[in-house]
Amino acid sequence: MIRLAAILLIGLFAALPARAFETRAGSAWVYDVTTGTVLLAKEADKMLPPASMSKLMTLNMLFEALRDGRARMDTTFSVSTKAWKMGGSKMFVKPDDRPTVEELIHGIIINSGNDACVVVAEGLAGSEENFAKLMTQRARDLGMTQSTFANASGWPDPDQRMSTRDLGFIATRLITEFPDFYPYFAMTEYNYKDRVPANSRNRNPLLRTSGSGDWTADGLKTGHTSEAGYGLVGSAVHENGRRIVFVLTGMESEAERAQEAEAIANWAFREFVQKTVAQKGTRIAEADVWLGEAQSVGLVVGDDVELLLPSLAQDKLKANVVYSSPIEAPIEDGQKLAEMQIEIPGIPVVTVPLVAERAVPKGGFTSRLRTAFGILAKRVVAEVAELQS
Repeated sequence: MIRLAAILLIGLFAALPARAFETRAGSAWVYDVTTGTVLLAKEADKMLPPASMSKLMTLNMLFEALRDGRARMDTTFSVSTKAWKMGGSKMFVKPDDRPTVEELIHGIIINSGNDACVVVAEGLAGSEENFAKLMTQRARDLGMTQSTFANASGWPDPDQRMSTRDLGFIATRLITEFPDFYPYFAMTEYNYKDRVPANSRNRNPLLRTSGSGDWTADGLKTGHTSEAGYGLVGSAVHENGRRIVFVLTGMESEAERAQEAEAIANWAFREFVQKTVAQKGTRIAEADVWLGEAQSVGLVVGDDVELLLPSLAQDKLKANVVYSSPIEAPIEDGQKLAEMQIEIPGIPVVTVPLVAERAVPKGGFTSRLRTAFGILAKRVVAEVAELQS
C-alpha cells in the first residue's frame, strides 16, 4: 500500500478543533445527516434501557408494513385486553375500538401510547412477543448490533436495550426512508375519541423551541423511566438546509433534558460550517500504471466533496491518499482506484473514494515494456534516495 500526502486538496481551507461539547447526558450521539458526519459520540455503543425512545423501532416496523402493502393507513386493528390494560402513557383505546393505522401512528408519536404499541404489535405479528423477536431480527438486518427488544413500547425489561448510536440510526432512517410519514413527528396534540387528558401532548420540548431563530426542531421521541432517566431522540433543520439528529439519555429531569437538547442543537449548528472542499473531477494525486499504454493515471474525486469544518480556521487539514501501487491495466474511466482519508480535528476521519481520471488500456509489447521499465526506474531512484536520507 502507498500513502501520499494530498496537500493539494485543502490548501485553502483550515481548521481548529471544534469546541468540545461537554454534555451532562450519560450517553449521547450527534449526527449531521446532510454530510453524514458524526459530531459527538459519548458512550454511544453502550446498551442502555431506551424507555419510550424504542417506539421508533416499532414505528419503523409499521412504516415498512405500509410501504410493503401489508397494511394501509385505513387498516383497522382490534384491541386486546392486554393492550387495554397497559399502564404508563396511553392513547386510551378500549376493547371494542377498532383504531386505524393512522390513528395508532398519532397515538404512538404524540401520546406515546403503550397501548397503541401493543395493538400494532398484535396486529402485525399476532402477539407482542413475536413482534419483539421480529424487531430484534430487523435491527440485526439493518446493522443495529447494540439493540434487543422484549416488547413494542419500551416498557422496562432487562432485555429491552438500545445504544444511542442505534437510536440515532433508526431516527435517521425514519427521516430519510419515510419522508411522507415524518411530518407526524412534529405534531404536538392528538385526542383519540376525546379520551386523552389535556396535558397529554407531545413531550418533545424542542417542538416549542427554535433555538435563536435560525433552526427548527421537528421530531422525534422522548423517553423516561426511573432506570433510564430522561432521554430524547431529536432532529432539527437549519434555515440553510442542514439537518442533524441527536440522542441524549440519562438526564435527571425534564428541564435538564430540554436545556441540554437546545444547547446541543445550537452547538451543532454554530460550531461547524459546511464547505465544498473539492469539486467533481478535481485531480488529487497521480498513480503509476503497470503494463498499460500510459505510465500513470490521475486520481480524481467522483463527486463534489462536502465536509463539515470547525467554524474557526487556522491550520491546514491533513489528507492522505491510500492505494495499491502500481495499478494494473486495463483501467476504466471512473473506476475506483484509491481512497482519500481526510483528518479533521475533533471529527472522525472522513474517507472519500477516488476514481480514474481516464481509461488506460492494456499496452502492446513495446508500451508495456516501456512503462514497466519506467516504474522500476522510479522505484530504484526512490530506494536510493531513502538509503541516502
